[in-house]
Amino acid sequence: MEKTLNRIHPVSDPEATYFLQVSWEKDLGTGFGLLLSDCQYAWTGTVSEADISREAADIEMDREKYVEELRKALIAAEESAGKYNFVIS
Repeated sequence: MEKTLNRIHPVSDPEATYFLQVSWEKDLGTGFGLLLSDCQYAWTGTVSEADISREAADIEMDREKYVEELRKALIAAEESAGKYNFVIS
């Protein structure tokens, strides 16, 4: 299993610091797990392969392109710095 951990500062609360861990088996397209923490609380969730396909279809984006955008936003933080915004609600 592969994992990444990134520090994020959501636009909804720029003074706050959160840590986002993403874990996956083969690639993000087969689904992944999320753990979000503000160092006081933690929230977890999973995204299935079916969820990814449904979301890509909902926004009328090619599935492979959608998976690549997920990778950039959730995993490749350094190469994508400043290109993606996070809102915590």
